[in-house]
Amino acid sequence: MDLNYLPRLCQHLDRALGRETYHITRFLILRLLGFVYLAAFASLVGQLLPLIGKNGLLPADRYLQKIEQAAGSPFAAFLEIPTLFFFDASDSTLLFFAWLGLVLSLVVLAGFANAILMAFLWALYMSFVHIGQLWYGYGWEIELLENGFLAIFLCPLLDGRPFSPRPTPLTLILLYRWLAFRIMLGAGLIKIRGDACWRELTCLEFHYETQPIPNPVSPLLHFMPGWFHVLGVLYNHLAELVLPWLIFGPRRARHVAGILLVVFQIMLIVSGNLSFLNWLTLVPMLACFDDRLLRSCLPQILARPAERAYRSRIPFTRPRKVTLALLAALVALLSINPVANLLSGQQVMNQAFDNLALVNTYGAFGSVGQIRHEIIFEGTTDRKINENTKWKPYEFPCKPGDPLKMPCITGPYQRRLDWQIWFAAMSTPQQAPWTIHFVWKLLHNDSGTLGLLANNPFPDAPPHAIRATLYRYEFAPLDDPEGAWWERQEVRPWLPPLGRDDPRLRAVLDAFGW
Repeated sequence: MDLNYLPRLCQHLDRALGRETYHITRFLILRLLGFVYLAAFASLVGQLLPLIGKNGLLPADRYLQKIEQAAGSPFAAFLEIPTLFFFDASDSTLLFFAWLGLVLSLVVLAGFANAILMAFLWALYMSFVHIGQLWYGYGWEIELLENGFLAIFLCPLLDGRPFSPRPTPLTLILLYRWLAFRIMLGAGLIKIRGDACWRELTCLEFHYETQPIPNPVSPLLHFMPGWFHVLGVLYNHLAELVLPWLIFGPRRARHVAGILLVVFQIMLIVSGNLSFLNWLTLVPMLACFDDRLLRSCLPQILARPAERAYRSRIPFTRPRKVTLALLAALVALLSINPVANLLSGQQVMNQAFDNLALVNTYGAFGSVGQIRHEIIFEGTTDRKINENTKWKPYEFPCKPGDPLKMPCITGPYQRRLDWQIWFAAMSTPQQAPWTIHFVWKLLHNDSGTLGLLANNPFPDAPPHAIRATLYRYEFAPLDDPEGAWWERQEVRPWLPPLGRDDPRLRAVLDAFGW
């Protein structure tokens, strides 16, 4: 490849696409990305030890040992799953780097960000994602990695000032728009292909009630009239199937698309607790806006520094131009598989096609459940299990349990155990064997596991047995006389009563090395 040609190509693109500046845009993208990193690392600090620590539900060190055995050597394992923790996955190391990531996220949020800092944050979070197993198997993990990777090149190498005189590369603005396009179009196509209710405009009649973690606004939205739900689905299709094409359109069309897409994400934030997904999706959408627009609607405290940075701007160096051109070529090459997936009738969602998750395919709610099932875990100190046994329920911070308990507000912080139990309710104990380990922890009053819950019904001594029952949950009427938020009906046992010495429990623990 002629490296002399690549910088010239970027210059031609600059001239063809106009001379709008993006100092404020870069400032907002980096601050919002810092906020999302903060939420992600805060979730790690608060939950990583009981989830993936040495004595966690799915220990990371044992997972890495299995990867290394399967790969044949530490180096081959590292190439398959790049993570810094192949060298040391002890609890103290994991916790130290989680706290370090949280502190550095605060630095970015406060206004300082250069390429070196953003590269370290990206590599560090990727290291956690690759050992997080099912707790980190969500689409927003790889979306954060892709956003974070682009942010490395959005920043100057060393200059971390909020409004550096070094210009914002138009190449990166275009790559962020390309990311926004793939996120939204992928989500729209998976819905149209995946569930008839999106085509029939009925999905929102169920979604607010059956989504993973409803919030206090969700019941109000659920009981809105039918026309409201039809309009909601139509707006969803507009946002995911039509507006993405305008992201690359003329300036005014791009701004209109950007505003409508931002409003769409805000509506999703208000309607449920979808972790940091929607906050993160706002990041590439900010690339729809340029300084000229943002100066007219943002406080002067942002507009003036951006104007000064533009007046004292420093031209790109030749190495910088070559780097940007190579980055564009890399993204174009790695986009082949995601584009092929978008065009495929067998589209998959939230898939990385390279080990670093540099360019991925996305999607959300390809199917919408019409019935909400919840698993209720209960314990007893009774030695004899019979129809008179007294069972006490375990409550979770956000997962529905007690019908009188108000739904929580937790996003962008993610309660990962609550989320996984939502998935487990759609499967069986055999398909979610980690739940057996969870029961084992409860039978021993494990302090780490109990720290992920909202209560401990047995503070003085562990229970003698644990059982799990599947219930159907529906929102209670808004004017329920008892003030209940949910109505529930027992469906069937999900796990039989299990004690510490139950051979069925022991067999599963032995099989997985727990």
